[in-house]
Amino acid sequence: MKVFISPFEGGTRGMFLLILTFFGLSLGYSQTETRLYDIISEVSSQRIEKDITTLANFGTRHTLSDTVSNTRGIGAARRWIKKEFEAISKDCNDCLEVFFQKDLVKAGENNRITKDVWVVNVVAVQKGTKYPNRYIIMSGDIDSRISDPNNYTDDAPGANDNASGMAGTLEAARVLSNYTFENSIIYLGLSGEEQGLFGGKGFAEYAKQNGMEIIGIFNNDMIGNTTGVDGVESNRDFRIFSEPVPPTETDRERNARRFYGGEVDGISRQLARYVYTTTKTYMPEMNPMMIYRLDRFGRGGHHRPFNDAGFAGIRIMEAHENYTQQHQDIRTENGIEYGDKLKFVNFEYAKKLTAINAINLACLAWAPPAPKNVAIGGIVVPSAKLKWDKVDGAKGYIIYWRDTTSPTWDYSRYVGDVSEFTLEGIVIDNFFFGVASVSKDGHESVVVFPNSILK
Repeated sequence: MKVFISPFEGGTRGMFLLILTFFGLSLGYSQTETRLYDIISEVSSQRIEKDITTLANFGTRHTLSDTVSNTRGIGAARRWIKKEFEAISKDCNDCLEVFFQKDLVKAGENNRITKDVWVVNVVAVQKGTKYPNRYIIMSGDIDSRISDPNNYTDDAPGANDNASGMAGTLEAARVLSNYTFENSIIYLGLSGEEQGLFGGKGFAEYAKQNGMEIIGIFNNDMIGNTTGVDGVESNRDFRIFSEPVPPTETDRERNARRFYGGEVDGISRQLARYVYTTTKTYMPEMNPMMIYRLDRFGRGGHHRPFNDAGFAGIRIMEAHENYTQQHQDIRTENGIEYGDKLKFVNFEYAKKLTAINAINLACLAWAPPAPKNVAIGGIVVPSAKLKWDKVDGAKGYIIYWRDTTSPTWDYSRYVGDVSEFTLEGIVIDNFFFGVASVSKDGHESVVVFPNSILK
């Protein structure tokens, strides 16, 4: 984090302010949370490997596959996942509420729903102690497929796509269930992804109907491959996909951006920046790649239904894909082995991306609510003024700003327990601004981009 000193505060006074600001930042809110290092070390690649192996051995987890067998098909897979969550809950004195959430999807809904099917999600809720109705979500997909999306009988092990994401979600639950948080965490196994994102759509509707306040969702889809089809191999790179602005924005909001900016400052983008910053702080060996797009080119993952419902959602996944191992019939052609098999999964890499999820879940679950009604002003004056509504649980607030071309929040100032502040000498025209709340323990909310103008 860079510390910005106004050019109007030069000389000895400027140096004093620099020193004061440095210590204020260090002692006021940005102290290192040592428990996050514990969480990183507690994530087990062996446990992830075991869970991926179990899921792949169900043969197929196609959404329309067998639901009666205890050894094959999506029914067996989702019952096993539920039992795993229940076992985790037993070990933490019933700290998880575990249940199925389901919706009936009728034949003909699209060309991949060839018969009526119950799309069943597995939900495990770790209730927060102070804000039980505020939720941060980590999800993985239960289902799998091969070349023909309507083939629900042949083997589709789906080891990386997406047993890796589901296993990571189980492992995050195992680790974080040993901690207590102020906000609630949902560990979510989603079905129906390959058939049309039906599981995410169903749970997003469930959340809205039940008045759940969703902080954000981390959609983990393929977190286990390190060797790309292009020959690039890396166990450090990963991508964070995020939509620039919510699809639910109004025409008024869209028109306002022409004058005030915010084209890359929607709620999902702020969630992505949060993950980026936390990763660089606590796991600096990893290289988070901020991708300014909903998903891969022309595609959409299981965070999309949450975005469609107005919630912040991002996709976390490997950086280097191997398309010979995705959505492929198991076969060998011209010396190339096709299919999403266990042998192609890098379990240590899946551990790293699981740890990234876990520390970000923890940070947000420990954080106070984000400030609301953030307003900004400063037209034709050499200063920028921000005003916001205070929130329960915040010790103080941090103003962030950045160059308009920067992808991350580069400058910050802790301003204390106030509801407005003026950054003297900072010209509003040259930067973008945001405000985050911070707890007494230094846990920060997601940054909120201004949503109104001070007159």
